[in-house]
Amino acid sequence: MSRQPVRSGHAPVRKRVLSLGVLPVLALVLAVLPGCAAGGSTTDGGIIAGDKPGGAITVFAAASLKQAFTDLSRTFEAEHPGTTVTLSFAGSSDLAGQISQGAPADVFASADMTNMKKVQDAGLTDGAPEEFATNTLAIAVPPGNPAGIASLQDLARPGIKLVTCARQVPCGAAAATAAQAAGLALSPVSEENAVTDVLGKVTSGEADAGLVYGTDIKAAGTKVAGIRFPESGSAVNTYPIAGIAGSRNQATAQAFMDLVTGPEGQKVLGAAGFGPAGSGPSPSAQAPSATAASASTPSAPADSGPGSR
Repeated sequence: MSRQPVRSGHAPVRKRVLSLGVLPVLALVLAVLPGCAAGGSTTDGGIIAGDKPGGAITVFAAASLKQAFTDLSRTFEAEHPGTTVTLSFAGSSDLAGQISQGAPADVFASADMTNMKKVQDAGLTDGAPEEFATNTLAIAVPPGNPAGIASLQDLARPGIKLVTCARQVPCGAAAATAAQAAGLALSPVSEENAVTDVLGKVTSGEADAGLVYGTDIKAAGTKVAGIRFPESGSAVNTYPIAGIAGSRNQATAQAFMDLVTGPEGQKVLGAAGFGPAGSGPSPSAQAPSATAASASTPSAPADSGPGSR
C-alpha cells in the first residue's frame, strides 16, 4: 500500500509569520501619521522632523521687541494652525546667559551683535545669525519735561536724575558710546538690566530723564516725551536673529524667523518704530526735536502710536 505524503504545515506557518509581521509596520505608520498631519514626525528623542511648521517653539527675544514679536507670534499661529509660539522677553545679556546655561530655546533675537556673538562663539546657534532691524537711542522725559532737558549735554548737569541701562545691556552699551562721542561723562543714579525698567523709572517720576530707544518712547505714548540727539547716530543698534542648535523643532523655528525677516515681519517692525537692517532708524523711530520735547506737550508727536521695546 502506498504511503500518503506527510504535510509539514510549513506554508500555513509562513502565512502566520507574515501576518504577524504586518502589525509592527501598521503601528509605525499609525504613529507617524499624526506627526505628518502637523507638518512633521516625532523622533525617539522627541524632535519634530519635517519641513513644515508644526508643534511648539520657544523664542527668546530682547525686551524692546515685546510688542512687535507678540503681534508676529499671533500672526504666525494664525497662518500655521497647530503651532504654538512661547515668548520670553528680557535684556539680551540675560537671555544670552540663560541660553549658555542650557535654557531651552529654539530662537534667539538679540538687541545687539555682541550678545548674539557670545551665543554663536559657544557653538549654540544653528547657522549664521541674520540681521533684521535697527534701533536708535532717544531721551525719555516725564510729560512737560520739568527738568528742561533739551540735549544729551543736559544729562550731565548737576542734580539731574538720569537713569540708563547697565553697560552689559545693549541700550547701556549704546548710551556709553553716544556719551563718548559727545565727550561727556554721564553719572546715572541707577543702571537697569532692561530698557523697559529705565522707561519705568521715568514714567513713575523717579527720574528726570532716561536713555531708551525711540521705539520705547513710541510705545509709551502720552506717558513720556522724547528728545532726539545727534550723537545717537554713533550708536545704532543692529538686531540679529538665529536658531538655537539642538532645537527640537527646527522647521517651525526657521519658519518663524522667515516671518520676522520677510516683508510681513518688516512691516510690523517698521510700524513699531524699528529701522530696517543695514540702515539707520526709520523716521517713525525718531523722537521729536528738543524744542518740541521741551514744550508742555505731554507726548512726542512723532513717537505716538503702537510699538514696544
